[in-house]
Amino acid sequence: MVLKNKIVLTTLTLLISFTALAQTERGKASYYSKSWSGRKTANGERLHHDSLTCAHKTYPFGTLLKVTNPVNGLSVIVKVTDRGPYVKGRVVDLSVRAAKELGILAQGIAPVIVERYNPSIIPFKPEDFELPEFDLGTNEGSSAKPIWMELRDQRIKRRQEQAKLETEKKAMERRKIEIRDSIALRLANEDILDEINSKPNHSKAYLKRNKK
Repeated sequence: MVLKNKIVLTTLTLLISFTALAQTERGKASYYSKSWSGRKTANGERLHHDSLTCAHKTYPFGTLLKVTNPVNGLSVIVKVTDRGPYVKGRVVDLSVRAAKELGILAQGIAPVIVERYNPSIIPFKPEDFELPEFDLGTNEGSSAKPIWMELRDQRIKRRQEQAKLETEKKAMERRKIEIRDSIALRLANEDILDEINSKPNHSKAYLKRNKK
């Protein structure tokens, strides 16, 4: 009877473990810009591009996730330290190091499979899983910014700069036309004055005034 209970308990434990491991998400992953190293994440830690960390909307901070690139079969283990991404279809934001491990740096956004990683099957001791500690200056309460957001901001900035240049170019063209017309008018007036001075009684202006 005792042996039977042990077998049942062991079976239930294994089923629970496999169920937890079987919970997977499929979607797209993006990664943080390298320039955002040192920013505070949602759990208070500072982001570093060489850390194996990520942002997820629901998993508790400190949870280890296995992220797999289904295109090339590469996988990486990351720790949840931030919240997001809040974009439809995105399931995780990765550090630059994690994105590099998956081979998605060039793409920026790529399909991935995300599943909770069971610490009991980590091929190294949990205490050996250390992340770099950095204490760089930053604005308090700021969140790390994914690279897709930075690229979007850069595109918006470029469009604004281009629009400004176009406006300045049009203003310069209008100014050139105004200057050209002003010079033409001045030259025409000078020609009339020269004619009056050289032929005071035969100029067009004189004849027009004294036309009978």
